[in-house]
This record gives sequence, C-alpha cells and structure tokens, in this order.
Amino acid sequence: MDHSIINKYFKNLSKNQEAKFIAFSKLFEEWNEKVNLVSRKDMDFLFERHILHSLAIAKVISFSEGTKILDIGTGGGFPGIPLAILFPKVEFTLVDSIGKKIKVVNDIAEQLQLNNVKGFHERAENIPGNFDFIISRAVSRLVNFLPWTKGKISKVQKNKLKNGILYLKGGDLKEELSEIKLKAKIFDIKEVFDEEFFETKKVVYIPFS
Repeated sequence: MDHSIINKYFKNLSKNQEAKFIAFSKLFEEWNEKVNLVSRKDMDFLFERHILHSLAIAKVISFSEGTKILDIGTGGGFPGIPLAILFPKVEFTLVDSIGKKIKVVNDIAEQLQLNNVKGFHERAENIPGNFDFIISRAVSRLVNFLPWTKGKISKVQKNKLKNGILYLKGGDLKEELSEIKLKAKIFDIKEVFDEEFFETKKVVYIPFS
C-alpha cells in the first residue's frame, strides 16, 4: 500500500498527519483480518479506493474550525476518519448500525489519538443534536437516505458552502436524483483525482437552506 497518493493531492500535510494516515492503514489492515470490512483485494488499494476517495469531499469544501459532521453508515470509518485526520479542529460523529464496525472505529480513533472522533452503534435517526454537514459513502439510494437526516442539519452557517449533505456515489445518478425533490449539485471526482478508479465517482452535494 503506497501512501504517496495522498501527498500527490494534499501537499500541505503535516508530518503528524502523514504518520496518522500510515498508522490508520496498518490498524485497518489488522482489524480487517478479524472483521471483514473490505475485500482482501481492496486492501491492496486502501489508500486509493478508500482513504483518498473519502478525501474527495475535502476538494469540494475545506471545513471551518468547529464544524460538526455526522457520518452515516461509516462502516470501517469512511469517509469520517480520513477527513478527521485532515481536519483536526472539526468534530466528527460516526454512526453505524453494526456494532463490530463501530468497535473498530472507536479503537482506531483511540489509537490514533483522534480526539475529534466519536463512534456510536446506533441508527442515524436516533442520534441527537444538529450537524453542519452529513456525509456518507453510498450506503443507500438517496431517496432512502434522506429520511435518516431529517431535522439533523443546523440552520447556523459556519462554512462558505451552505450546510447540507455530501454523499459519495458512483455511476449515472440521473434516475436516483429524479426520485428526490431537492436540488443537488454534482462534483465529478475525476476532475481532481486522475486515477482510473475515480472515472465515474462523484460527490453529490445537497444544500439545505
């Protein structure tokens, strides 16, 4: 696993951040042996297909200090943990309905000393509080995903981008977006990352006024 792909697109990482990305990959690999989070084949591409893919959100927005993020269906910590390493002054709440995955998330966050990450074994709709942005990586069709976010987005704006949803998704999204009544803006990840894997990958941004 070659971590240099992160430096290729994020040139201002501190030594501490670089070290955390490398440590994250090692901890994730150890956990993946015990809890099947991604396929073994995918482990060879962890930095590209999971860590860098998560960081595509950072090419759409640079979160302001104190921003609160909810990561729904985080699995093994994507996209939340890579973004938490990149934005240490932003608060991340990671939720998943599968307990063993949150056990992984909390262990990794503790070992990496990511004090800005909290993981909860819970359904998203049961998480209290408001958040500036809700992030996720293709856990469901948007028409099913949106009800989980109801009433969770803060009306107080802290960022240049209006509060809302940032959703990582691939393929042709016309039909899926036609199912929802909200306006969405599509960011093609291939515009910022030139690896073939990102050819059809997008960040779907749904602002909430």
